[in-house]
Amino acid sequence: MSALDENGPAPRPPAADPRGDPFLRTQFAIPTRPGTFLRRNRLAEHLDEALLTPLTVVDGAAGAGKTLLVADWAATLGGHVAWLTAQVADKGGGTFWAYLLHALRLSGVPLSTDVGFPAEAGRVDDGLLTRLAAELSSRDVPATLVIDEFDRVTDPETADQLAFVLQHAGHGMRLILVTRTEPLLPLHRYRTAGAITEIRNAELAFTPDEAASLLTLHGLHLPAGDVRALVERTRGWAAGLRLCALAAQGETDPQMFLKEFEADRTTIADFLLAEVLERQGDETQDLLLRVSILERVCPDLADALTGRSDAERILSGLHRENAFVEHLGHAWFRLHPLFGEILHAHLRARCPGLEAELHRRAALWLRSSGSLDETLGHAAAADDWEAAADALVGDLAIGEIFTGLNSDGRDELFSRMGPQPMSPATDLVRAARDLSRCDVERGLPRLARAASTLARQSESAEDRGDDAPGLAAARLSCALLEALAARLTGSPGRAESAARAAEILRREVPGRRLEEHPELVALLLTHLGSTRLWAGRFGAAREALTAVVDSGREPSTAQLREECLGHLALIDYLRGWPDRAEREALAAVTTTDRRGPAPAPGPGLGSLVLAAVAVDRDELDRAQVLLDAAIDARHPLPDPVAQAGRAIVTGRVLVARGETRAALEAVDGPVRADTASPWAGAHTASVAAAAHLAEGRPELAVELLREDFGHEPVCLVEAAQAELAVGRTGAAVDLLDRVRQEGHVGPAVTVRATLVRAQVAGEAGDLATQRRLVAQALREARRERLRRPFREAGPWLRPLLGTVPLRGLAEGWLTPGTPSSAGAARAEEQPPLPVVEELSGRERDVLRRLAQMMSTQEIATDLYVSVNTVKTHLKSAYRKLGVNRRHDAVRRARELGLL
Repeated sequence: MSALDENGPAPRPPAADPRGDPFLRTQFAIPTRPGTFLRRNRLAEHLDEALLTPLTVVDGAAGAGKTLLVADWAATLGGHVAWLTAQVADKGGGTFWAYLLHALRLSGVPLSTDVGFPAEAGRVDDGLLTRLAAELSSRDVPATLVIDEFDRVTDPETADQLAFVLQHAGHGMRLILVTRTEPLLPLHRYRTAGAITEIRNAELAFTPDEAASLLTLHGLHLPAGDVRALVERTRGWAAGLRLCALAAQGETDPQMFLKEFEADRTTIADFLLAEVLERQGDETQDLLLRVSILERVCPDLADALTGRSDAERILSGLHRENAFVEHLGHAWFRLHPLFGEILHAHLRARCPGLEAELHRRAALWLRSSGSLDETLGHAAAADDWEAAADALVGDLAIGEIFTGLNSDGRDELFSRMGPQPMSPATDLVRAARDLSRCDVERGLPRLARAASTLARQSESAEDRGDDAPGLAAARLSCALLEALAARLTGSPGRAESAARAAEILRREVPGRRLEEHPELVALLLTHLGSTRLWAGRFGAAREALTAVVDSGREPSTAQLREECLGHLALIDYLRGWPDRAEREALAAVTTTDRRGPAPAPGPGLGSLVLAAVAVDRDELDRAQVLLDAAIDARHPLPDPVAQAGRAIVTGRVLVARGETRAALEAVDGPVRADTASPWAGAHTASVAAAAHLAEGRPELAVELLREDFGHEPVCLVEAAQAELAVGRTGAAVDLLDRVRQEGHVGPAVTVRATLVRAQVAGEAGDLATQRRLVAQALREARRERLRRPFREAGPWLRPLLGTVPLRGLAEGWLTPGTPSSAGAARAEEQPPLPVVEELSGRERDVLRRLAQMMSTQEIATDLYVSVNTVKTHLKSAYRKLGVNRRHDAVRRARELGLL
């Protein structure tokens, strides 16, 4: 009974705490909500669950809005909530329990005098706690108690006592703890039993819609995008949003202020420095200031910045305390954005000159951890450009300057690098940036200097017997730039040398690095394919270019795949296959079987090829639009291949329009290249010859084509037409026979050659042969819609196209009218049955080639797929069309208007 005597019943509840001080009434008052308080229904509804569970924890950072949330909810209960702000928790356990008992009595909980009252400030008797729990457990209506600022209760004994009362009060008590840190109570037991309601920091964050409503209460109306940006920057932190809104009210342009405000110059800084930073010890403050330079931090990285080994303990503790340190998982953390901004500014003011050293340490640590983006960012921030260049080159990431999702960022970052320092890595990066802009005059000397230094370093390493993967990576990067330089200067031999060197060096670098940077090999093959194309080695060029197209679907190589498709399209165009060329050129700006309209072609080789095909089809307006897109002044054509292509296509458009003088000027400008290109010279001469023929100067055309272009089919046909124009029929026939010997020539060439033979036959009086040859040309041209050869053939052709045998072949695509035949009439009389299922784009591609009498192997080669894939598409198309044979499939597709 001693305990009962010590804490015995009193006549009435005391008016003072055990120390004899009067109770502070503010500790029992439910906080008043400001006029701009926003009730968030989702949180209020969640808090309603507190009436169903014995324990509720509202756990959030300083200023997260937890106290006002609970205060608003408590006010709706009509004053039947006991409220205690635990600021007296550090005055001893007896004082804390005296305040708690007083809070219960003030809320109308009728505690009997038998419960007792703590007699000492520093302790409370177990008997009092037992009697309190027993009395609460007997209540029909549970007592609801809110303890605000419970994070001040740091005494484990007091927490244990509260847990004891809560447990034994049973259904007679509902305890709501508002705290910045997870309370010391055994929460795991309540979680296991499903007897706890929890509202954590993440749930307390404002959503964009809630933030917009809050701003409206402050008289601010922002676009939805600006609100989302503000929520992202504040992470939905209630105090941050309110302080921003209050500050913006005094600005002439609140919208611009909320977009661009500097956190360290606002009252937000005062709040966070006072409520968060200054509450920490010296070592924690030092760590927070140092890691403020980072986007994210792990303990090892933080230790590298502080020179200590306590970061794991400090960071984990700050996260548990909701001290504006977020856990990202896998031992990584980050500072709240506003807190980080303020700490960063505080670091500069408190420790001038330290920031650069911290960035240097961070770059060094991150270089070994493999985080290239962060390494480059910190090395640049430290103005350590040699380290940044070493990281980029050593990681085999120099290709990112040219292509991929990071290309703009990499270029912008290294644009800040000055003329110093000078090292192989910095020379390679500077050369890469120059060559990416086609600035050969600046790029080549830097590349040569880097190559020379790397060669000396390699020789020294071999003499020492060193295994230097970093050196191999630099040399491989150098080989890439050599291949690009060869492409830009039209030097096929240089490109082949670079490719051979790269093949050896690829075996000396870690395979993992190559897998992480597929753009490096893709760039090498693209440049090699382009130079092979320039040299006229179409087969070897196709091999390199196709390897890139088939290399995968990584975002870093998407641009290169499009570029290679443009080169493949040019090869097919040069060999006279416009339909193939068009498909490849279109694939450079869209994807196979893509639904919806294709995007408009833009600058590049693909648009040039499309323009050239449009000329062959006599679609001159479309050709001009495509040509204008291809030679956009903001995107200069990078290499001799593209430059020659531009001159040739421009000349063909102008000849077709009758602007022969302008056409001659277009092809007269020299293309700067170390090695002449056979096809570029041949096609340029062909355009010039066509212009001379159009102006009635066939002798000039003959003389022009007598240059060293005798093996190029396009020149042979043009020369035959010129010889025929000057009356040398035999010479014309000899030239046409040489076209046959070339082989692998497409319809864009053979149709023209056939029409010249038809003209020869007509001049010899062999009209039957002439009609047969014209019919042959019409059938072959119809598949590819080649109209231009017939427009340029001369006046002798027009009467023939009006004759009965030929008119049907020309109507509807070459001459006005609608094709008519008995089969077509029967098709109109009996409508075709509908298809079972709509054909895919690829199945239509296969059917078009079936209609051209191509074999399965030819279709596979033409579409760059396997024979098995073609067979699969055929089976699917047969099923959808309801047929079993190739001939029936083509007929059925024509009946349905699919071909």
